[in-house]
Amino acid sequence: MKILVATEKPFAAAAVDGIKDIAADKGHNVAVLERYTDKSQLLEAVADADALIVRSDKVTAEVIGAAKKLKIVVRAGAGYDNLDLAACSARGIVAMNTPGQNSNAVAELAIAMIIYMSRNRFTPGTGCEISGKRIGIQAYGNVGRLVARKAQALGMSVMAFDPFVAEEKMKEDNVCPAPSLEKMYEACDFISLHIPATPETIGSIGYDLLSKMPKGGCLLNTARKEVINEPELIKALEERSDLKYVTDIAATCQAELDEKFGKRVFATPKKMGAETAEANINAGLAAAYQIAEFFETGCTRFQLNK
Repeated sequence: MKILVATEKPFAAAAVDGIKDIAADKGHNVAVLERYTDKSQLLEAVADADALIVRSDKVTAEVIGAAKKLKIVVRAGAGYDNLDLAACSARGIVAMNTPGQNSNAVAELAIAMIIYMSRNRFTPGTGCEISGKRIGIQAYGNVGRLVARKAQALGMSVMAFDPFVAEEKMKEDNVCPAPSLEKMYEACDFISLHIPATPETIGSIGYDLLSKMPKGGCLLNTARKEVINEPELIKALEERSDLKYVTDIAATCQAELDEKFGKRVFATPKKMGAETAEANINAGLAAAYQIAEFFETGCTRFQLNK
């Protein structure tokens, strides 16, 4: 089988070498397309691929249409909104992600950003300590649990809201289950977002929730920019001069946010939640192992388009 690794933003060399070793051990071949600059290059490369590994690259219906032999595509990472699942399903192509492989990297970034904003972005002026503060975690999955653990180690108390996770599981981790999303925003000095961009969540974080935060509250987004209602974010920041917003995904209106609110807002220059050597390698190798197991045993453990 031919496995195509198509990454506009390349894997670390060690990850590519590892993918090739895993594939070769099972009798598969690997082709690599890195730093491509035009969609036509991806369409040409995927034409004879049996399997596809991508990072943030968009696997659209057009890409699926060009991949006549494709049987499986794996997004090396947790988020998968760059995969057209309907197009995959229509062709009988299995779509997977690699959950958990970059969770620690994202969680560490979340904690770093909390400290950065608490200390006035490391500029002169009196900041605050995070010990003794309360953090609310919206979505208690792989990343959320790690953020909770790290926050507790720094002396923070943790509340979480996730309708898909049993309250008893949160309590086992010494995390307080929030009775509602609104109550969590009311109670917490920091809110850390870990929700996917779905029809239910897109634009769901806006004025009503943000205006409920305590004085000095800070919203942290390492998830997706689409979950933020940007006009309502601006409204909340305008009305509440104490509120802060820090994100790993620059808003569409980021220039306006920076101009209006200065040090109260911050966006990383480029999404960097999974940008560690360890996460890069782990996600790439996990993708290769999942493809190898799929071809060997038919395993679809992480299939997204069921």
